[in-house]
Amino acid sequence: MNKESSYKQYSIDVIIAVLAGLVVSVAYYFFQNSNGFAPGGVGGLATMTYHLIGYSVPWAYIMLAFNIPIFILVTIFVNKKLGIFLIIYMVVQSFGTELWRIVGFKPYSAINNCEDFNIVFACVATGVVSGFGFSLMLRRFGASGGTYAISALLKKARPALNIAYVSFLMDSSVVAIAFFVYGMKVTPVICTLINLFIANVVVDYFLSGMRNGYKFEIVTDRPDELSNELIEKLHHGVSEIKVMGMYSHTEKYMVVCIIRKKQIGEMMKIIKKYSGSFANYSKVNEVFGRFRK
Repeated sequence: MNKESSYKQYSIDVIIAVLAGLVVSVAYYFFQNSNGFAPGGVGGLATMTYHLIGYSVPWAYIMLAFNIPIFILVTIFVNKKLGIFLIIYMVVQSFGTELWRIVGFKPYSAINNCEDFNIVFACVATGVVSGFGFSLMLRRFGASGGTYAISALLKKARPALNIAYVSFLMDSSVVAIAFFVYGMKVTPVICTLINLFIANVVVDYFLSGMRNGYKFEIVTDRPDELSNELIEKLHHGVSEIKVMGMYSHTEKYMVVCIIRKKQIGEMMKIIKKYSGSFANYSKVNEVFGRFRK
């Protein structure tokens, strides 16, 4: 990789780390910190500490105190580049909350008689917005915060360790501790669970790919007619493979076509015109190349 390309990649890395940090700071400042529940992992521990000390120290400082030492260890023992970008991300995320406060934006606060109802809205919003920020980091760097960093450190020390189990234990611990920190109330615990679940769903959605599609495999003895109609009506390319039917021992053709979800109904109508054809389809999480429609 030449210098120009290397600088370009580095610039993109910095932009993504900063953007992800700002996105997550929006979730924490506007929806989480003012509504009495915690996110998962290390961020959850920092948020509960912030609550326990009566909000006397800015949340940004507490968040940095919990996470930066972990990221420094990642920089030293796991991956220098990853550690640096995690530090950039966490600094922006933490001080982003201070930025929104200084600018004068007001957080979403549960201040009316429907307090629990508003808290539920807040935890849903936190999960959606923070999940998007996490996915930016995970897609680019493979890590998005303290829990992932600790998992990377443990994996380095003990390669055979089940990292998914470690992450689950950390998040579960935060949920259990939240019950006692927030006055032994059930609502903060439920909100923490909802927040974790929604954030993970959003992360999975963005990591599995937004350019998804559905792959149809159609076995037919009229491949030319079928292919022409698919190309003309659905505007997607078609591949043809020779196959042998082992029951009848007759040679047939399998037509393969990847389409969008909204085109499934039209595809079904086309296939039904060709009696004797057999079709199956499956979801494709990510489609690369010239798949525009």
